[in-house]
Formats: sequence, C-alpha cells, structure tokens
Amino acid sequence: MKTVLSKKEPERSLLISISKTGGRGSSGRITSWQKGGGMRQMYRMVDFGQEHMGVKGKVLALEYDPYRNAFIILIQYEDAKKGYLVAPDGITVGDEIVCQEKAEIKPGNRMLLENIPIGTVVYNVELDPGRGGKLVRGAGVGARVLALEGGYVHLQLPSTEIRKVPAKCFASIGMVSNPGFMYEKDHKAGTTRWKGVRPHVRGTVMNPVDHPHGGGEGRQPLGMHPKTPWGKPAFGVKTRNKKKWSTKLILQRRAKKKKTA
Repeated sequence: MKTVLSKKEPERSLLISISKTGGRGSSGRITSWQKGGGMRQMYRMVDFGQEHMGVKGKVLALEYDPYRNAFIILIQYEDAKKGYLVAPDGITVGDEIVCQEKAEIKPGNRMLLENIPIGTVVYNVELDPGRGGKLVRGAGVGARVLALEGGYVHLQLPSTEIRKVPAKCFASIGMVSNPGFMYEKDHKAGTTRWKGVRPHVRGTVMNPVDHPHGGGEGRQPLGMHPKTPWGKPAFGVKTRNKKKWSTKLILQRRAKKKKTA
C-alpha cells in the first residue's frame, strides 16, 4: 500500500520537533510504563479544522506520517499557502479539494454535516462547532450519516455506536486512507523498539509484591478475575462515567464482540 506514496521530502515549513519523554515525568522517574527509545521523527502540522475556509487546494503529494497510521496529503492552496490534511482513501496527486459550508460530494472535500446527504461516509468529524475534527481519524475507518433531526445529525461510528453530533459541525467526505494498516505485522522485536515501545512482561510471571497475578510455583491461574497492577478489575468492565454529559447524545451503544470458541 505504501507504494502509492510520493517520493518527496516532507514540507520543512510544516515540521516541528517534539521532545520525547521516554515515559518519564519531571522528576526523571518512569511514570508511563513500556515507553522509551524510538526513531527520531518530526511532527507534521496537520489541519484537522477549517484553516483554509473557502479556498480551493490542489494535492501536491501523498505522504507517510510517523505520528499516525493514516497517510497525509500536502495541499497547495490558491492563496499560495501550503498545508497537511489527513488523506482520504482513493485520493491522488493532482486532485482538487475545498472546505466550505456546502461543497461537491467527493473524497477530501469538507463541509457542514447538515449539508451532507444521508448514507454518505465521512471522517475527521467535529464534536463541537469550530473546535476541529476529533472523531474518525484512524486508518481505514469511516462514519456513516444516518439522519438529520432537531439540529443534530445521527452518525454510525466505526465501533457501530450511533450518536448525535451537532449539524453545524464540519466533516470530511470519504474514508480514511491506508485501510491495509490493520493487516500489518511487526515481524521482529526491533520494529516495536523503533516505535518507542519497550519490552514488558505478563503479570502472571511476576512476584506477588509486583502484581496481583504473580506468585505460586510453576504456572498458576489468575485467581478471581483479571486485574490491573493495582487490583482494579480489567477486561470487560465498563469505565465510562455514568454522569457524563455526552451520554444523552449516544443513541445506541456499540455492539458487543461475539466470543469465539
């Protein structure tokens, strides 16, 4: 899939350096486990909102982004400015896109949810008007517009959850690029080290002082149920705050995964 990428160096004016923490806090102690190392990389300043409202742009390149699993596109706008956007699946160099309240329904165009026809697949969806896209930004995913009712648009998210989003929010047309990402595998330990992931061990092989699953002679069962290192229930336990204000916007929770024998 990466053969479709342009053989071009990243746009220097859109790159910034982000210092790595190695999983350590201000005191120098590890506060986030299993992080460290990784390849040196520059962050691409991707526009998730509407910075170039009403200005047409042309796709100059389709590029790899080390900070996300989707590809990005470099856009040359009519006002001579350049910018990065999350690339939709199927877009090619030379295509034209635009962000405005109402636009043509084609991959890459960005418009208000209330102006998008029912059944259209969208990505990079805003939750609050003017705050930039927050939902549906991962490789190969897309949300489907189901209905328009009472100032809200009903969206079916990639998780199968159906929720209401304000109709005055913006969304981009299409599905996110690089759908083959889910089939990629790390064939050696070094690949995960390049990504900044340190080795980690299972709780069941630790000592009792280090993990609730630890201890015992030989292989031992986990006990009552899977737990975190601090004894809190893990796997299958709902963690959503029951009093969260946005719960009223969820029309249907995501479907449970079927257990396989």
